[in-house]
Amino acid sequence: MFSKILTSALIAGAVAGLLAALLQLFSIQPVLLHTELFETGQLVHSGVSDAHFESPGFDMQRDILSVVFSMLIYAGYGLVLVALMNMAEAQGVSINARSGIIWGIAGFISVHLAPGFSLPPEVPGSAAADVSDRQIWWFATVFATTIAIWLFSFGKNWIAWAAGIVLILAPHVIGAPHPSILTGPAPTELGGMFAARSFGVGLAAWVMLGCLAGYFWSNSEDA
Repeated sequence: MFSKILTSALIAGAVAGLLAALLQLFSIQPVLLHTELFETGQLVHSGVSDAHFESPGFDMQRDILSVVFSMLIYAGYGLVLVALMNMAEAQGVSINARSGIIWGIAGFISVHLAPGFSLPPEVPGSAAADVSDRQIWWFATVFATTIAIWLFSFGKNWIAWAAGIVLILAPHVIGAPHPSILTGPAPTELGGMFAARSFGVGLAAWVMLGCLAGYFWSNSEDA
């Protein structure tokens, strides 16, 4: 069983991480590097856009490390996802590539959409609260949202569903940590583009992760 979990998670995570990395290189990285020009003072705001939004090219070492890091991150996500699939299958839930897509969307909601609702992705140079406070809130939100989705999916009565509603709302009612003053050198248009593309890449990667995890899980033999 452990071998089945490990194999399904690592293969699915590596492929999904590679997809995420490639999408990031071509859609998110140009936005980040363009934003850094404002952060370093090489570009400034003006009434008319003072720079063309162009691809800054590639840095081999940086990009390879980004790909490896992304694959490792999604391999970790894959381990958690497949472990939850194993728990669900023990309750009689069918796991396959098609149902895996739903699992992937649920993972995207837990890891990206729910935290991003109150603490959206931020471009470099944006005002932000203390990183430790944000990390604690992010982990708590992911954990609470994951449990809430599990209760919605497998809860047997209204008590479980009510608990899920409380858990999914609690982090946002408590509130994410934000700075007292919102400032930043980069245009808001770049911030919006960065957030939108981050969510898009996350959704694509999680759908791929869930689909592949479900496929490999349903087609692998128990060790």
